[in-house]
Amino acid sequence: MNLNNQPSIDELARMFAAHKDTLDSHILWISKTGQVHMDCLSPYTHEDEFEKNTQELCARLKMYRRGQGYVGKKAAADKDFMGRVLQTLTQAWQSLQNTSEVRVIDRLC
Repeated sequence: MNLNNQPSIDELARMFAAHKDTLDSHILWISKTGQVHMDCLSPYTHEDEFEKNTQELCARLKMYRRGQGYVGKKAAADKDFMGRVLQTLTQAWQSLQNTSEVRVIDRLC
């Protein structure tokens, strides 16, 4: 899903549904090209470590901790939640294009 191509809530929901909340913690992030990614992290990985190791990182949301219900099929089915996440990503992307700073979006939506 790329934020430059008018992404839909359904695209975002498919991304969330493809992951299991009970297995790993997850980070939703935007690359410097506008591509949105969701990466799985081991339970003991720190968010700072992820930032240091991700070269293309432009912005990211706070980590979705394992077992909290923010990722997976149930989260993907919550259209209000998906709408808030998409709006947050879109606003962050609009304000960060052509900047070199990395922004941490300090909310889970």
